[in-house]
Amino acid sequence: MTTRTALTTRTAGGPVTATYWMDHAWLGTHVEPDVTVEVADGRIAGVRTGVETPPPGATVLRGLTLPGLANAHSHAFHRALRATVQVGSGTFWTWRELMYQVASRLTPDTYFDLARATYAEMALAGITSVGEFHYLHHAPGGTPYANPNAMGEALIAAAAEAGIRISLLDTAYLAAGFGEQPNRHQLRFSDTTADAWAERASLLKGDDHTLIGAAIHSVRAVPAGQLATVAQWAEERNAPLHVHLSEQTTENDACLAAHGRTPTRLLADHGVLGPRTTGIHNTHLTEEDIALLGSSTTGTCMCPTTERDLADGIGPAVALQKAGSPLSLGSDSHAVIDLFEEARAMELNERLRTHIRGHWTAAALLRAASADGHAALGRPDAGVLEPGAPADLTTIALDSVRTAGPVPRLAAETAVFAASAADVRHTVVAGRHIVRDGRHALIEDVPGALAAAVAALHH
Repeated sequence: MTTRTALTTRTAGGPVTATYWMDHAWLGTHVEPDVTVEVADGRIAGVRTGVETPPPGATVLRGLTLPGLANAHSHAFHRALRATVQVGSGTFWTWRELMYQVASRLTPDTYFDLARATYAEMALAGITSVGEFHYLHHAPGGTPYANPNAMGEALIAAAAEAGIRISLLDTAYLAAGFGEQPNRHQLRFSDTTADAWAERASLLKGDDHTLIGAAIHSVRAVPAGQLATVAQWAEERNAPLHVHLSEQTTENDACLAAHGRTPTRLLADHGVLGPRTTGIHNTHLTEEDIALLGSSTTGTCMCPTTERDLADGIGPAVALQKAGSPLSLGSDSHAVIDLFEEARAMELNERLRTHIRGHWTAAALLRAASADGHAALGRPDAGVLEPGAPADLTTIALDSVRTAGPVPRLAAETAVFAASAADVRHTVVAGRHIVRDGRHALIEDVPGALAAAVAALHH
């Protein structure tokens, strides 16, 4: 761990002062040509428009520059499942058995290797901040490591070396189901009680690139009488609080049988909902559930590529947003890591369901992928190209085979409805160039690192 700490310090670096010139930038409502962003101490110090030529010493970003993207929901170790889980058929519950097998093989060192490579893939996809929904806490059998947060600290170090920000959402996962003890796989996840979870989570420390938050895995995994303990922990720290919510109808049915109410109502009754809380998926909801989430301004994180991969269903995103629930996006199980695809899929899912086009503008979808995602991760000042905001930038090419042709004023529509992660040319975090011309500046061979990390878990 000594070497890893040294590497983390070196990678994170000190405050950055720089100038970036963009031939096209998304300023929240429109595409603006010839924009200069000045960076001081890792934050945007000034934004100037009408700068027709790059100032002396400025770094040129050609294409469309957006605020850095926020991946609001990630399970880093699921990256090892890509393609492997596409063999055969089944449901979420059969997929979960394969997930448990991978989880059982992870150590702090192998988790660091896999997460570092996965977060580097995110940087290459234009993601500057990730919300890591972290519940793999202990050694196999549930025995705590000598350092009880060895796994969480491995994730923090991995994000630092990959050059992106992390909101570590340390997760309470205490039960297999309503009134059920953890199974043999879940022993690694459980701290036995919410009080014990809170004691361990309180030892985690944040820094300039790391924010510590909390999560309730689900209403089936945290007994109702202990939900308030997790919510209070987050409230005392003004920290984000996330929860898997109504992803499957099976969970809803079990909650109704155990408590006589929906998962959303159960969370409301125990003080979990609110503006710092984000429900993940929010797929199978009643009208009352939608009203509860909206009236409390509880957020909704949609993960369309995972929801379709696991055959979970299409959540009522339009109704949730109209009710007052801000929308964010996540790659979740990492079937793919592509926030443009997540944004596109949310709109296209609604088109398939309703036979109507245009539920969100490109601007609204970009906001879900950036500003509202960062807010869900406890960074409400991020995700905009404005003075005072973190200097986190993402530039996509406008001359690839996917993006060439449309006029520049339609670059936002091009980004959402045609571009992919493969079109990302530059990623800047806190003013520091992490991806330059499509290559990661800190990790030389990201595909090789991914292949090695995944192979280590399948042998």
